[in-house]
Amino acid sequence: MKKRILLAIVLVLCAIGLAKLCIPKEAPSQSSKPKETQKVKKVSAAEAARPYKDPKDLRSEGTWKLKSETKAYPKITSKKGLVIKVSLKGNRVYIIKNGKRVYTMLSSAGIYHNGKFDTPTGTYYVRYERGDTFFNHKLKEGANYWTSWDKKNVYLFHSVPTKANGKYNLTEAAKLGKTQGSHGCIRLSLPDSKWIMKNIPAGTKVIIKDE
Repeated sequence: MKKRILLAIVLVLCAIGLAKLCIPKEAPSQSSKPKETQKVKKVSAAEAARPYKDPKDLRSEGTWKLKSETKAYPKITSKKGLVIKVSLKGNRVYIIKNGKRVYTMLSSAGIYHNGKFDTPTGTYYVRYERGDTFFNHKLKEGANYWTSWDKKNVYLFHSVPTKANGKYNLTEAAKLGKTQGSHGCIRLSLPDSKWIMKNIPAGTKVIIKDE
């Protein structure tokens, strides 16, 4: 009799154990876990407009006394396969060699108003005309290291602007790579504008886009 009772108790305990194994465990409530928020990097309008991502060695915007990238300028032997691309909204000038971007420059082009930039868009070619310095008495503004890319020599690549006394306009220089500020010319840092004047051959294609 005792053996039967003991056997019955064992069977009951086994049944309870099996029942526990068969009951599905409750999934943890998702509402109790805090949702992970993914940080989205804000992209400026200028950054979004650029056709190329800035290289890692590009100096900070507003740098005008140093060359734009820390690496050496590309070696230029001829105009063959050479193109200068200008991003007006992006405030960048790109040196393209055989279809590959080889150098990025901080720039500042014509002011945007009345639905367009003061810098004309389209395809142009670097001219023979270039020089160390100029001053426009009408605009009361000058610059150094200029290179023409316009048949009438109205529009140029040149340094950040100078005042009547020859000193650089620091307020305008600070705009380099950040925003537009010129009357139509394309401003560059001192070394960048000098390098273009010294190294870019006449006849080099210049593509200026509203981007």
